[in-house]
Amino acid sequence: MKVIFVCLGNICRSPMAESMFRQMVIDAGLADQIQIDSAGTSDIAAGSPADSRTKAVLAEHDLSADGLIARQLNDQDFYDADYILVMDQMNMLDARSMAPAGLADKVHGIYVAVAGKEDHWIVDPWITHRFHDTYESLSEALPAWLKQFQKELNRA
Repeated sequence: MKVIFVCLGNICRSPMAESMFRQMVIDAGLADQIQIDSAGTSDIAAGSPADSRTKAVLAEHDLSADGLIARQLNDQDFYDADYILVMDQMNMLDARSMAPAGLADKVHGIYVAVAGKEDHWIVDPWITHRFHDTYESLSEALPAWLKQFQKELNRA
């Protein structure tokens, strides 16, 4: 199974999600079954490391920012991924419009797996400067995805 987290530039929310989820998958003993990546709908920051504020929040939680280099979502990602999880409504529209024919249904909102919060989104901390809020939101959304993926893998 492959999961790609997506935001606008791939320097704030999606790399934070990638790092957090990678550790969750390792802790669950599923690293050999779930691949994790991240990308942006834009190439605005391509080649850049994660934002220093993202790195600081990850470091506070003993999570690695190693290897988090921004890149743009591409056609191959849609073929390779089982799930493309986006952070906000604009990411949803952009990612679905970028999808090759028949693959837009792989794109889901980050909160879709959280009962009662399916319509919630994560605001860009680049704008709000609230990187800790991003971490807290991801801490709420990501465990629901892990549970869903575990169920899917157990059925396979």
